[in-house]
Amino acid sequence: MAHIAKPLKHWFRRHTSAGRRLLTEQSPAWVRRWFGPLGNYADLLLVDHGVFRLIYLNQHRLGSKAWRSAQPSPLDIAGFKRRGVKTVVNLRGERKCGAYWLERAACQRHGITLENCVLRSRAAPSVSELLAVRDLLLRIEYPILIHCKSGADRAGLMSVLYMHLVEGQSIEEAVLQLSWKFGHFKQADTGVLDHFFAAYLVENAGGPIDFYEWVETRYDPRNVLATFRANGLASRIVNDILRRE
Repeated sequence: MAHIAKPLKHWFRRHTSAGRRLLTEQSPAWVRRWFGPLGNYADLLLVDHGVFRLIYLNQHRLGSKAWRSAQPSPLDIAGFKRRGVKTVVNLRGERKCGAYWLERAACQRHGITLENCVLRSRAAPSVSELLAVRDLLLRIEYPILIHCKSGADRAGLMSVLYMHLVEGQSIEEAVLQLSWKFGHFKQADTGVLDHFFAAYLVENAGGPIDFYEWVETRYDPRNVLATFRANGLASRIVNDILRRE
């Protein structure tokens, strides 16, 4: 089956960029209505690896007011609506692809607010990104769903910050959201996220300091990135086999 799915995915990725634009922006309304959803679902399932998320969405409850998961399908969003979710936080950002268009339409259909908050999985988060996350978590309507593509790395970073800011956990407790349990591997290049929090914990051990005070006054992303070393084999597994973003 894999020998059929892989060439099909590559063909679809190669030939549908212009087709997606045609179906969503330039075609008559009836063409978009009948053929647009088909193209978007094919993009979601084949190009974005959504076929694997039909089996396992990597969804987990975060305290009383939040969930985390991989990229949800429209059916998944309907399920989260039934659980009371009022806001979806998309850590992949706004993109011109079927996964995003289907997610946006499903949120509109179910009266859920979609917030796009771009985070990175292979870089130390910037101060501006961390401040934007704090502002977002303090203003949005709960309950929420936090997601990235696989629900492992960027969702893990956001979950740590959620558990600290909203649920009141210490960073030392909250970093458990970055764990192999959720598909996150600190040995790979995505382990820079663990290294970031470890840098804070070292300084906090030397003299207690509020996490966001440290972010605003002492944190140096360049130093965190420069002192991090990833395992090459672990990175190849995460990037080439698991196909993480």
